[in-house]
Amino acid sequence: MRSLAVLSMHTSPLAQPGSGDSGGMNVYVRELVGALAQAGVDTEVFVRRTDPSLPDVVDVEPGFRVVHIDAGPVDLPKEDLPDVLELFGDGVAARMRTRGGYDAIHANYWLSGVVGHRLKHELSLPLVSTFHTLARVKAETGDDEPQRRIDAEMQVIACSDAILANCAAEVTQLVELYGADPSRVEIVPPGVDHAFFSPGDRNGARLALGLGDHPVLLFAGRIQPLKGLTIAIAALAELDRKFDDAVLVVVGGPSGAEGEAELVAARSLMNELGLGERVRFVPPQPHHLLSTYYRAADVCIVPSRSESFGLVALEAAACGTPVVAAAVGGLLTLVEDGVTGFLIDTRNPSDYAAAISKLLGDEHLSLLMDAAAADHARQYTWSTTAARLRRLYADLTLRAPVSCD
Repeated sequence: MRSLAVLSMHTSPLAQPGSGDSGGMNVYVRELVGALAQAGVDTEVFVRRTDPSLPDVVDVEPGFRVVHIDAGPVDLPKEDLPDVLELFGDGVAARMRTRGGYDAIHANYWLSGVVGHRLKHELSLPLVSTFHTLARVKAETGDDEPQRRIDAEMQVIACSDAILANCAAEVTQLVELYGADPSRVEIVPPGVDHAFFSPGDRNGARLALGLGDHPVLLFAGRIQPLKGLTIAIAALAELDRKFDDAVLVVVGGPSGAEGEAELVAARSLMNELGLGERVRFVPPQPHHLLSTYYRAADVCIVPSRSESFGLVALEAAACGTPVVAAAVGGLLTLVEDGVTGFLIDTRNPSDYAAAISKLLGDEHLSLLMDAAAADHARQYTWSTTAARLRRLYADLTLRAPVSCD
């Protein structure tokens, strides 16, 4: 395996996670490609230019480059990106033909999948696809996506040489909702950087963040309906009375077309419930600095409507912080119910509050879960993920490519 082309059209690994369209996928691409580069795979990540001042190529580290491709206005909204897929594909193809030497294409998200599908045929290269989210899965929880996306996902899945799933639940979704060939679906979970995300002194972390001696709940992620911030806020209000000094720290910013409206709804609910200073909003933080927030928290809340994996839950666990999460998608794998945290199979804030109160009120249970969460997280490393993918890429170069029916 010599060289890999990674497509991440709509969001760059250089972007600040937690703002705009930047989130877990940014972290995934950044950490995965860094690990691949360290394993000797020369990798270029192709992204759409969103700032005219950005250089054409950014050398992130040896063997890891980000290539900015001009495709439409720099401030083009995400919902209009399907209209510039051809332009983006033209730019990527020109770079790949000029430079040469690529062994495979790895596309992230359906937009990049469409481009990857095209380039697979034009350049005769194997295609690996990671979707991160799936339209039909989102539709099951009330987040409808355009038919154009569903059709595109069907086509890309049908022609990908390998489809990556984060967990067994995602395999089931790919097979049952999209008719994916199970023999081409590979479970390769993301990792976590244990050099940054590891257990530490909770009191020291709170001192560094200016938090007092009271229970601390954490919500980390983009503010959009899918992520369920309003459930976390409502759960705070429903905690046992003895925890009426608990605070909820929200780290992240509005994302997507509904992001600002969701932030307004969250603040309105906070005021309606009389929470005042008990909800504290913190702007998106550099990824490695999130570890301090995880260590400072008694509980990390992840009430997403759907979640293909849930890096926030993994990072929190790696820092020794129990997670109370929705019983959906990859969270079913990351959280061992009653061992490393609690899984909630309803959207009722009272159920979240009951689980949180149980943790806050039982120091022995909390300490056990702290240790169990950190121990469970140790099995996830980016080097392991990169090693598995390096072998997969190499194997695909020796196989007959999948063809469109």
